[in-house]
Amino acid sequence: MGFKSGFAAILGRPNAGKSTLVNRLVGQKVAIVSPKPQTTRNRIQGIVNRDDAQIVLIDTPGIHKPENELGRQMMEEVRQALEALDVLLLIVDASAGFGGGDRFALEMVKNAKAPAILLLNKVDAIAKERLLPLIDRYSKEHEFVEIIPISALTGDGLEIVLDTVVNRLPESPPYFPPEQYTDQPERFLAGEIVREKAIVASRQEVPYAIAVLVDSFEESAKLIRIRATLYVERDGQKGILIGKGGAMLKKIGTEARLELEELLGTKIFLGLHVKVQEDWRDRPALVRQLDWHRQLERIGEREESES
Repeated sequence: MGFKSGFAAILGRPNAGKSTLVNRLVGQKVAIVSPKPQTTRNRIQGIVNRDDAQIVLIDTPGIHKPENELGRQMMEEVRQALEALDVLLLIVDASAGFGGGDRFALEMVKNAKAPAILLLNKVDAIAKERLLPLIDRYSKEHEFVEIIPISALTGDGLEIVLDTVVNRLPESPPYFPPEQYTDQPERFLAGEIVREKAIVASRQEVPYAIAVLVDSFEESAKLIRIRATLYVERDGQKGILIGKGGAMLKKIGTEARLELEELLGTKIFLGLHVKVQEDWRDRPALVRQLDWHRQLERIGEREESES
């Protein structure tokens, strides 16, 4: 058999474990993770390189019924991820009951043209006798090519997942160089790391109201200077993120800087600023800026006009 290469999208409800799974399979952090649902807002590609194959995993936002412009863009990201696929992975939280959201996710799987593999995640958190009824339920709903119990957290079952996906890929040269593990630019990853630290540090409604845009990303031989703005919708949310005497923002910045230095392998200067933009989640212009593909287009246009 020759070398195989192809694309596998990962679908699931919020907090099903998509991003944890992608990071585990890739062996590098390519998607931020938090206990809060709807943390992932963009399609993110993580690249698994093996001796016999290259798997391009597409992490997607959690499947939900959108209530604002941000939610609509997130679901559009999911729909675009379903185009030109080789394999579709539906990941479900095996510790949760089957509900309307699962039915909604199944309809998207049925409408996709790619063969689908069902991943029953978080099996480390449930009794084994609960698995068989769940497998039976999903088997009656759709003809999955394989149903695999896994734990994205511990890594159980993930080698089986990789082998099953590779078996479904076409023979093809790799799409990316073997040393590359994601398609996203470093400046987008920097903004996502800042948002992750802000989500984990804040509470209540604040995580859902946070957006991060990187204003500048300047590289030199020994240092990367990053300046980013954290957008929130209310003055109270701004106060929470800044904290007493700026302590919260300093904590967010320090944790993000340390992780970025480890990821990028160089010293980082990170400057953060918090700004109120009322109801930004319903403002199409700002929501569109959160798509890193559009961010790159805007940067390219600005550089072209300055040259």
